Amino acid sequence: MAQRKKGRVESSAVGEEAGARTGAGLPSPGSQSAGGQSAGVQSDEQPFVSNCASESAQWETVALTLQGGGALGAYQAGVYEGLFEAGIAPNWIAGISIGALNTALIAGNAPEHRVARLREFWETICQPAYTPPLPAFIEHALFNSGEAIRKTFTALQAASAVVEGQRGFFVPRVPPPLPQGAGQPEKASYYDTKPLKATLERLCDFDRINSGETRVSLGAVNVANGNFAYFDNTTTKLRPEHFIASGALPPGFAAVEIDGEYYWDGGLMSNTPLYEVIQTTPRRDTLAFQVDLWSARGPVPDNIADVQGRMKDIQYSSRTRLVTDMLQRSQRYRHVLREVLDRVAPEHREDKWVKLADELSCSKKYNVIHLIYRQKEYEGQFKDYQFGISTMREHWASGLQDIRASLAQPGWLDKPENDSGFVTHDIHRDSRGHDNGERGT
Repeated sequence: MAQRKKGRVESSAVGEEAGARTGAGLPSPGSQSAGGQSAGVQSDEQPFVSNCASESAQWETVALTLQGGGALGAYQAGVYEGLFEAGIAPNWIAGISIGALNTALIAGNAPEHRVARLREFWETICQPAYTPPLPAFIEHALFNSGEAIRKTFTALQAASAVVEGQRGFFVPRVPPPLPQGAGQPEKASYYDTKPLKATLERLCDFDRINSGETRVSLGAVNVANGNFAYFDNTTTKLRPEHFIASGALPPGFAAVEIDGEYYWDGGLMSNTPLYEVIQTTPRRDTLAFQVDLWSARGPVPDNIADVQGRMKDIQYSSRTRLVTDMLQRSQRYRHVLREVLDRVAPEHREDKWVKLADELSCSKKYNVIHLIYRQKEYEGQFKDYQFGISTMREHWASGLQDIRASLAQPGWLDKPENDSGFVTHDIHRDSRGHDNGERGT
């Protein structure tokens, strides 16, 4: 493998304090400085870019799997920008909830337009639905006026989302539904997502999504039978409704009707699409970038507001590391079985048990790069519906910072040589040098 010099990029686990202080003052993510590179990034922080594309090309599948998390999803946009600047092009994108919406924006545009479309989407939905947004200098001042003011300001932005909705995303139903009032399933919610459908149709090319250029998978839950469903462009012609259904979290958003069935947010059952990608058959050598928005690890709360936020962390984190541990164990069994079968004498190859073992074995290799958004000190239990512009840019910057730090690590894109053929990397965990027995996200 061509060795990459490790740059001075730090993960947000180490360097997020600076980002927290400057996030509101950042230019739009991906904007260019006079020197021609991303604003705020040192030229010696990106020496890895030239090799990442060729190193990722050794994999049959390069997957980007995106967890749900509402307003936190801007972190995923930052991760994608970092992949794009490194020349890594996912050929399979799987998402749930806000991850499904980011999936539509990535897969529904030509590679050279994807970051711009992501930016346009996030800068649109991070404005109030009806009232004019604050002037940029006032937003910047309030966001950077100390912890107390920042907490109050972001709480007011979350309250604004509840009262009037977000532009191009959702608006309150008028009149609001009565708790016991009978009606249509597609109207049984507090908010209407028709603006989101219009936004997706404006920013995404659904012919491109369905062309097969990139494999696309979306997770949702069938409301009637409670079964988890994946909509995949290899078997289904995907429409805006499929993506909206993946993020239809009740009771805020109504169930979405697709071909006579109603669907809710996939995060109600599983918020991480990684399992779908890794377990697919026929199996392929897979490099997966798993981007989580909720961390299962966190402090024990000591007040009611923090209790609500911690509940969300645990509920929606889906404990990705437990999933990867399970997948690693099962792949180890398949991998070891393949090695044993290679030592079976030719005269026993036709034995029925040998044939069955051959079907169960697998020599494919898997590498999971795990990126997890780390909550900022000022964020409360409303962090998934606090859509402020300054907060969005800070989330985006954190994702970009974390993926750059991950790609700067020598050997992290290599195929594993261990007996399981499966490896995971996490810049927050691995920067500490060991796992510490952690098994959450």
